Amino acid sequence: MRLNQLMDDSTDSTRMWITPVPALDPDLPAVLLGHDHSSRDPGERAVSLLLDRGHEGEEGVFYLLPFDLAARYERTADRLAVVVTTSRQVLAGALTDRADPSYDDLAPLADLPGDGTEQDRIALLRREIVTDFVPAGRGGEQQPVFLIDQEGSASPVELFARFEEGEAGLAVLNAVG
Repeated sequence: MRLNQLMDDSTDSTRMWITPVPALDPDLPAVLLGHDHSSRDPGERAVSLLLDRGHEGEEGVFYLLPFDLAARYERTADRLAVVVTTSRQVLAGALTDRADPSYDDLAPLADLPGDGTEQDRIALLRREIVTDFVPAGRGGEQQPVFLIDQEGSASPVELFARFEEGEAGLAVLNAVG
């Protein structure tokens, strides 16, 4: 399968791919976003903050709920966009509850206008790719988006290697609306 790629609108580095995710299903193409937890971009920093508030299930496994972080697909002609959103209330609560003062400058994000689909949702990241890929759905649910959380930018092969070595995390974002 050919990897479809496009530069991220905010950082000019390749950050979105349509590719199988070997750790999950090596035969099924999926939407993969690279996330740099060392980025100074406010949206990416907010995603990092919210990834840290995962809800622990079995030992060492954390779950993100759709009100924490979710993804939304948008299609315009030959472009597929993924918008990563959060609830305004969740972000405000995470900013209030955090112990790390390095997030202090993110407080104005909670006051951003709604992302257009729901007034309570705030768009944190938007990435686009030129592709004819249509994310599949199961049982009325849209295909989830896989976000690899790591430092810096990397190719999908490097991202998967970092994940296998324990140097990157994998988050599954529910696709909503």
